[in-house]
Amino acid sequence: MDIFNFYLPIAQMEFNVLLLMSIGFCVGVLGGFFGVGGAWIVTPALNIFGFPMPLAIGTDFAHIFGKSIVATKKHGKMGNVDWKLGLTTIIGEIPGVWVGAQLIMYLDRLGKQSGEDIVGTVVRWSYIIMLLGLGSFMLYDYFVLRKKKEAKKLQAATIGKKSLIDKIRSWKFLAISYPKSNIESISIVVVFIVFFFCGLVSGFLGVGGGFIRMPSLVYLIGVPTALAVGTDLFVVMIDGAYACFLYSFYGRTELFAALFMLVGAAIGAQIGVTAVKFVRGYGIRLLFAIMVCLAGLSVVLKQMESILHYPALKAASGWFIMGSAITMCVIITVKLIISARKEIQAKKAGM
Repeated sequence: MDIFNFYLPIAQMEFNVLLLMSIGFCVGVLGGFFGVGGAWIVTPALNIFGFPMPLAIGTDFAHIFGKSIVATKKHGKMGNVDWKLGLTTIIGEIPGVWVGAQLIMYLDRLGKQSGEDIVGTVVRWSYIIMLLGLGSFMLYDYFVLRKKKEAKKLQAATIGKKSLIDKIRSWKFLAISYPKSNIESISIVVVFIVFFFCGLVSGFLGVGGGFIRMPSLVYLIGVPTALAVGTDLFVVMIDGAYACFLYSFYGRTELFAALFMLVGAAIGAQIGVTAVKFVRGYGIRLLFAIMVCLAGLSVVLKQMESILHYPALKAASGWFIMGSAITMCVIITVKLIISARKEIQAKKAGM
């Protein structure tokens, strides 16, 4: 397989082109389907396969920017983007991304002074907490909270109490409306706080922030799932453009690797975006929760390898993250094919 190795000048290492394209394809499918940039897979994967963490983060931002253009365009044609909401997020996203990037550069400097991989350790633990925490919550929401939703609504109507999320949404200070998302009024301050945090996570973890932003759009802001998918990809595109510039300025972007991943992502994104209209909103959330948990477990294996220095754990983490991503892509593709056939048959029957 050495024939497929390509020398990356910034990373100063050889890397398999087919592996880069495979990572890009999986992220294209998953990103287009879940409404996230997919960097919560790319950054850990690049780090697992040998990229230093700051370079993995910067390279992924270049990949995020290019891939999200394709997915956002397709979602826009499908009417799945709230352009007003997406543009409003800039007030919080851009400052958040800048702060996150500065933290990475600071940890990188500390690591070089001490001779330890401080930034890699901190970012991996952050991934573990965020991915497993978010995935567990979404699984709990799917299997437990969803079943109690109607009962809670009836109880709230009876006793007149509001949940914390209802109180956040009802705050009217400097209110703004988003008609396309059926949001009559929400405070711009809430929007700023939510998206500043998303931007901070994005700049620090090397992600588009979608695995935090997409649930935030659904659970905190109240955006319908399909619309949250497209809107989030639009915001990911904005984040990716700014962060790519920022990390390139610091010399932490391997553009050749990003280009190879984009080749695969351009194909995968078409499959993922098209599949959205054939799967129920809660079906998307369940698959997203499972994939987030699997990605978190792969990072756990990588962190164990860095502590125990046992090479088999590194290999296991690589197989785990790629195997779970490919499996999820197969599930999404099969669902797309089955649903598309049913739709075609229904149309023929109605003729």
